[in-house]
Amino acid sequence: MTSPDVSIIIPCRNEERYIFQCVDSILNQTYNGKVEIIIVDGMSDDDTLLIISELAKRHANVKLISNIEKTTPQAMNLGLKAAVYDLILRIDAHAIALPDFIQKNVDTLFEYDEVMCAGGKIINIYENKVSHSIGMAMSSVFGVGNATFRVGGEKKFVDTLAFGIYRREVFDKIGDFDEDLVRNQDDELNFRLTKNGYKILYNPEIQSEYYVRGSIRKLYKQYYQYGYWKVYVNRKHKTVTSIRQLIPLFFVLGLFLSVLTSLLFPLFWYLLLFSITFYAILALLFAYKSSEKLKEILGVARVFPVLHFSYGLGYLVGIFHFLILGKKPSMKSKEITRA
Repeated sequence: MTSPDVSIIIPCRNEERYIFQCVDSILNQTYNGKVEIIIVDGMSDDDTLLIISELAKRHANVKLISNIEKTTPQAMNLGLKAAVYDLILRIDAHAIALPDFIQKNVDTLFEYDEVMCAGGKIINIYENKVSHSIGMAMSSVFGVGNATFRVGGEKKFVDTLAFGIYRREVFDKIGDFDEDLVRNQDDELNFRLTKNGYKILYNPEIQSEYYVRGSIRKLYKQYYQYGYWKVYVNRKHKTVTSIRQLIPLFFVLGLFLSVLTSLLFPLFWYLLLFSITFYAILALLFAYKSSEKLKEILGVARVFPVLHFSYGLGYLVGIFHFLILGKKPSMKSKEITRA
């Protein structure tokens, strides 16, 4: 049986440290079908373009497109327009595809007729101790809920995943990536996909490696944006797209209300202290599931409140901006969080 051809789209900006490894991992796949690699560059001002140009000289299937808007949804839509083949696979420049990544994606996609997207698990690559703590927290159910592509699980239908492979026909049916969304564009596309009756199939055998952020500040900024933009998505669709997104909001609201109540009624300080202690115990217990080393447990435990508070605060600010004031997304919310 002939393997179907695949177009791979890589959104990219200032990725001189990672882009070669990413492309090289795709060039060295076990897949027998034709593969084109479309790198959509958001006006990089480091050596990224030089590296891509050298790769394109040596490999005819490596193509470069400029993205003057610099955002990911713009990059994906430019890639879709340029793509030659009927299977579209997205991967980030910070990722490395395991040798059978394409093959297993394609096999999984065609298991059922109603499956329009398939994907697998992200395996973390750590660049420093902070990165290690962040990655372990983001692989925990306590950290990110039931995000299967991060925490793992058996093969099953899911509501979203990262680095998915799509049948091109689904874009004709539900539309392209929403270019208004600097964040959450994959989740929003996948929400439209499932809303229209199609399926997303997760397969743990599909694996890619991903460089985790090595800074608490950058993580805070990233998850604040996730929460903020999620409200914008909800306003567009006039619905909450997943229940797990509300939990960090309730965490932040509960914290604020507890502090306010304690100022008015001093006895509530005991309730606040109990709540914080209970949360800390949970954080330590789930961190212990990731490692038995004391330093690593403490490192992972301190990341949990950063994930929850930043997302919840971003969500709360998003409610105020989008639902109460009717504002457009702020310029600050569009900043690149790896910079």
